[in-house]
Amino acid sequence: MPLSRSASCCCDVNAPRRIFKLSSPPSSFPHPTPSTNASRFLLVGSDCSRGRGRGREMDSKTRKGRARPIRAVVGWVRRRSPKVKASLSVIAGMAALVFIRFIVHDHDKLFVVAEAAHALGISVLIYKLIKERTCDGLSLKTQYLTALFLAVRLYCSFVMEYDIHTVLDCATLATTLWVIYMIWFKLESSYMKEKDNFAIHYVVLPCAILAFAVHPSTTHNLIDRISWAFCVYLEAVSVLPQLRLMQNTKIVEPFTAHYVFALGVSRFLTCAHWVLQVLDTHGRLLTALGRGLWPPMVLLAEIVQTFILADFCYYYVKSVVGGQLVLRLPSGAV
Repeated sequence: MPLSRSASCCCDVNAPRRIFKLSSPPSSFPHPTPSTNASRFLLVGSDCSRGRGRGREMDSKTRKGRARPIRAVVGWVRRRSPKVKASLSVIAGMAALVFIRFIVHDHDKLFVVAEAAHALGISVLIYKLIKERTCDGLSLKTQYLTALFLAVRLYCSFVMEYDIHTVLDCATLATTLWVIYMIWFKLESSYMKEKDNFAIHYVVLPCAILAFAVHPSTTHNLIDRISWAFCVYLEAVSVLPQLRLMQNTKIVEPFTAHYVFALGVSRFLTCAHWVLQVLDTHGRLLTALGRGLWPPMVLLAEIVQTFILADFCYYYVKSVVGGQLVLRLPSGAV
């Protein structure tokens, strides 16, 4: 009878084993267990992490591969003698001038780009003083010289020629005076006074004597002409205290390095403008500036202020290529 058969099955001690065997799926299709799923997820996760790691490693190798030729060139230049380095700097400058001459048809735009680079450098400086609340690595004496030649040039602009550069000089002078105020009154505790030991009278007095001897031969007042020459000469050497401070510290933090590099780019573009103008006019620009030694002295001042920062710009580019945030200067640099 069905009832007795069911009872016999329930009473049979081997029934559960037979039921388990019948209800279990074939061994070829095992049910996934939680431990199996976890191990599978771990394997998939490890594969993904390994894939991402390999991707990052490949990206790093790609970047290193791209930077390797540049590092090789920088290393080769570094091993050359000072005379060879100077020759290479001249060649690189001439190549840059040729390149700029072919891509920039209106050379007056170089002045705009130069002033934009200077404004960018000042913006970095303002960010450093406001956000970082420190002035370490900045030369107060360079800011003094900058404010002095800007004030003299602004005076000459009002009495001799008034144009858009007068407005730009006003803005630059205002920001420079603000930087001096911040360093002197707000951030004096972080100012490296003992490192900023350049004697500025060693550049102010020679510039004044040179301006008295060599100045424009125009119809303007003699004081105005001497003042104009003085600001041209002083601008060429105004960055020397900043370079001395960096030479004393041997370590330049990023914001200061960006600021000085922007000054170097600005002055190179200004020098390029003058050189290209002389070439395009076949030397007539020099005669238009006046007679005597004044025209070549103007060009010489532009070249001097460019080469003063050339050494620092070289180490800056080398540091950026090497991926170093802090610029370390070797002994005898700048």
